[in-house]
Amino acid sequence: MNIKVVLSCVALASFAPAPLLAAGSDNNDPPQPTQTTKECKKGKVWSDKKKRCVNPENSELNSDTLYDAVRELAYAGRLQDAQRVLKAMPDQNEDRVLTYWGFTHRNMGDLASGMSFYEKALNANPDNLLARSYKGQAHIEAGDLVLARAELLEIRERGGEGTWPEVSLATAIRTGVTYNF
Repeated sequence: MNIKVVLSCVALASFAPAPLLAAGSDNNDPPQPTQTTKECKKGKVWSDKKKRCVNPENSELNSDTLYDAVRELAYAGRLQDAQRVLKAMPDQNEDRVLTYWGFTHRNMGDLASGMSFYEKALNANPDNLLARSYKGQAHIEAGDLVLARAELLEIRERGGEGTWPEVSLATAIRTGVTYNF
Protein backbone atom coordinates (compact mmCIF):
# COMPACT_ATOMS: atom_id res chain seq x y z
CA MET A 1 0.00 0.00 0.00
CA ASN A 2 1.22 3.51 -0.85
CA ILE A 3 2.64 5.43 2.17
CA LYS A 4 0.57 8.52 1.20
CA VAL A 5 -2.60 6.43 1.35
CA VAL A 6 -1.63 4.98 4.73
CA LEU A 7 -0.78 8.38 6.19
CA SER A 8 -3.99 9.85 4.78
CA CYS A 9 -6.06 7.08 6.35
CA VAL A 10 -4.33 7.57 9.69
CA ALA A 11 -4.93 11.31 9.47
CA LEU A 12 -8.60 10.87 8.67
CA ALA A 13 -9.15 8.36 11.45
CA SER A 14 -7.50 10.44 14.13
CA PHE A 15 -10.02 13.25 14.36
CA ALA A 16 -13.21 13.44 16.39
CA PRO A 17 -15.93 15.87 15.37
CA ALA A 18 -15.38 19.33 16.79
CA PRO A 19 -17.26 22.63 16.76
CA LEU A 20 -16.15 25.16 14.19
CA LEU A 21 -14.96 28.60 15.16
CA ALA A 22 -14.78 31.70 13.01
CA ALA A 23 -11.66 32.38 10.98
CA GLY A 24 -9.37 35.01 12.36
CA SER A 25 -11.60 35.58 15.34
CA ASP A 26 -10.82 35.56 19.04
CA ASN A 27 -14.28 34.20 19.78
CA ASN A 28 -16.45 31.34 18.58
CA ASP A 29 -18.71 33.44 16.37
CA PRO A 30 -18.48 34.35 12.70
CA PRO A 31 -18.13 38.06 12.04
CA GLN A 32 -21.47 39.75 12.49
CA PRO A 33 -22.72 41.85 9.59
CA THR A 34 -22.12 45.56 10.08
CA GLN A 35 -22.94 48.52 7.88
CA THR A 36 -19.95 47.48 5.75
CA THR A 37 -21.83 44.43 4.44
CA LYS A 38 -25.35 45.77 5.02
CA GLU A 39 -25.00 49.15 3.32
CA CYS A 40 -21.67 49.54 1.56
CA LYS A 41 -21.21 48.46 -2.05
CA LYS A 42 -18.24 48.04 -4.38
CA GLY A 43 -15.67 47.45 -1.65
CA LYS A 44 -16.46 50.52 0.39
CA VAL A 45 -16.18 50.34 4.17
CA TRP A 46 -18.38 51.93 6.82
CA SER A 47 -16.82 54.84 8.68
CA ASP A 48 -18.22 55.38 12.18
CA LYS A 49 -16.65 58.82 12.19
CA LYS A 50 -18.32 59.96 8.93
CA LYS A 51 -21.45 57.81 9.38
CA ARG A 52 -21.29 56.65 5.77
CA CYS A 53 -19.53 54.27 3.42
CA VAL A 54 -16.07 55.43 2.36
CA ASN A 55 -13.49 54.37 -0.15
CA PRO A 56 -10.92 52.32 1.76
CA GLU A 57 -8.05 53.90 -0.19
CA ASN A 58 -8.94 57.46 0.78
CA SER A 59 -10.14 57.14 4.31
CA GLU A 60 -9.05 57.70 7.87
CA LEU A 61 -9.71 54.03 8.69
CA ASN A 62 -6.89 52.32 10.56
CA SER A 63 -5.39 48.94 9.65
CA ASP A 64 -7.42 47.02 12.22
CA THR A 65 -10.70 48.49 10.95
CA LEU A 66 -9.72 47.67 7.37
CA TYR A 67 -8.71 44.15 8.38
CA ASP A 68 -12.04 43.60 10.14
CA ALA A 69 -13.78 44.77 6.96
CA VAL A 70 -11.72 42.34 4.86
CA ARG A 71 -12.68 39.49 7.16
CA GLU A 72 -16.36 40.46 7.16
CA LEU A 73 -16.49 40.85 3.37
CA ALA A 74 -14.66 37.56 2.83
CA TYR A 75 -17.03 35.77 5.18
CA ALA A 76 -19.97 37.26 3.25
CA GLY A 77 -18.51 35.85 0.03
CA ARG A 78 -17.69 39.31 -1.34
CA LEU A 79 -14.17 38.35 -2.30
CA GLN A 80 -13.55 41.10 -4.88
CA ASP A 81 -14.71 43.70 -2.36
CA ALA A 82 -12.38 42.15 0.22
CA GLN A 83 -9.53 42.45 -2.26
CA ARG A 84 -10.28 46.14 -2.80
CA VAL A 85 -9.96 46.70 0.94
CA LEU A 86 -6.81 44.58 1.05
CA LYS A 87 -5.25 46.86 -1.59
CA ALA A 88 -5.83 49.80 0.79
CA MET A 89 -3.96 48.16 3.66
CA PRO A 90 -0.80 50.20 4.32
CA ASP A 91 1.53 47.24 4.92
CA GLN A 92 1.15 44.75 2.09
CA ASN A 93 3.86 42.56 3.64
CA GLU A 94 1.99 42.11 6.93
CA ASP A 95 1.27 38.41 7.43
CA ARG A 96 -2.47 38.85 8.08
CA VAL A 97 -2.81 40.86 4.85
CA LEU A 98 -0.90 38.20 2.92
CA THR A 99 -3.08 35.51 4.52
CA TYR A 100 -6.28 37.12 3.25
CA TRP A 101 -4.77 37.76 -0.17
CA GLY A 102 -4.18 34.01 -0.25
CA PHE A 103 -7.65 33.25 1.04
CA THR A 104 -9.42 35.46 -1.52
CA HIS A 105 -7.36 34.19 -4.45
CA ARG A 106 -7.86 30.57 -3.42
CA ASN A 107 -11.60 30.99 -3.03
CA MET A 108 -11.82 32.77 -6.38
CA GLY A 109 -10.33 29.65 -7.98
CA ASP A 110 -6.65 30.62 -8.20
CA LEU A 111 -5.11 27.97 -5.95
CA ALA A 112 -1.53 28.70 -7.10
CA SER A 113 -1.74 32.40 -6.20
CA GLY A 114 -3.39 31.52 -2.91
CA MET A 115 -0.55 29.16 -2.03
CA SER A 116 2.02 31.78 -2.98
CA PHE A 117 0.45 34.31 -0.60
CA TYR A 118 0.22 31.72 2.20
CA GLU A 119 3.93 31.01 1.77
CA LYS A 120 4.73 34.73 1.95
CA ALA A 121 2.58 35.05 5.09
CA LEU A 122 4.39 32.14 6.72
CA ASN A 123 7.79 33.54 5.74
CA ALA A 124 6.80 36.78 7.48
CA ASN A 125 5.39 34.95 10.51
CA PRO A 126 5.88 31.17 10.84
CA ASP A 127 3.44 31.19 13.79
CA ASN A 128 0.53 32.48 11.70
CA LEU A 129 -1.87 29.65 12.47
CA LEU A 130 -4.62 30.96 10.23
CA ALA A 131 -2.30 30.96 7.20
CA ARG A 132 -1.27 27.40 8.09
CA SER A 133 -4.91 26.32 8.32
CA TYR A 134 -5.84 27.92 5.02
CA LYS A 135 -2.71 26.48 3.39
CA GLY A 136 -3.69 23.05 4.72
CA GLN A 137 -7.19 23.50 3.32
CA ALA A 138 -5.66 24.43 -0.05
CA HIS A 139 -3.70 21.16 0.09
CA ILE A 140 -6.98 19.32 0.68
CA GLU A 141 -8.53 21.05 -2.32
CA ALA A 142 -5.50 19.93 -4.34
CA GLY A 143 -5.99 16.36 -3.07
CA ASP A 144 -2.88 16.21 -0.88
CA LEU A 145 -3.92 15.08 2.60
CA VAL A 146 -0.32 14.36 3.60
CA LEU A 147 0.68 18.02 3.24
CA ALA A 148 -2.57 19.11 4.88
CA ARG A 149 -1.78 16.87 7.85
CA ALA A 150 1.73 18.35 8.03
CA GLU A 151 0.19 21.83 8.41
CA LEU A 152 -2.13 20.51 11.11
CA LEU A 153 0.84 19.13 13.03
CA GLU A 154 2.65 22.49 12.66
CA ILE A 155 -0.40 24.28 14.07
CA ARG A 156 -0.46 21.95 17.07
CA GLU A 157 3.31 22.19 17.62
CA ARG A 158 3.02 25.97 17.64
CA GLY A 159 0.42 25.92 20.44
CA GLY A 160 -2.70 26.06 18.30
CA GLU A 161 -4.55 23.03 19.59
CA GLY A 162 -8.23 23.84 20.09
CA THR A 163 -8.08 27.08 18.07
CA TRP A 164 -10.22 27.78 15.03
CA PRO A 165 -7.30 27.15 12.64
CA GLU A 166 -6.62 23.73 14.20
CA VAL A 167 -10.27 22.67 14.51
CA SER A 168 -11.23 23.78 11.02
CA LEU A 169 -8.26 22.08 9.38
CA ALA A 170 -8.75 18.87 11.37
CA THR A 171 -12.42 18.84 10.37
CA ALA A 172 -11.56 19.54 6.74
CA ILE A 173 -9.08 16.66 6.72
CA ARG A 174 -11.68 14.38 8.28
CA THR A 175 -14.57 15.39 6.02
CA GLY A 176 -12.89 16.67 2.86
CA VAL A 177 -14.92 19.89 3.16
CA THR A 178 -12.94 23.14 3.38
CA TYR A 179 -14.26 26.37 4.82
CA ASN A 180 -14.91 29.61 2.98
CA PHE A 181 -14.38 32.02 5.85
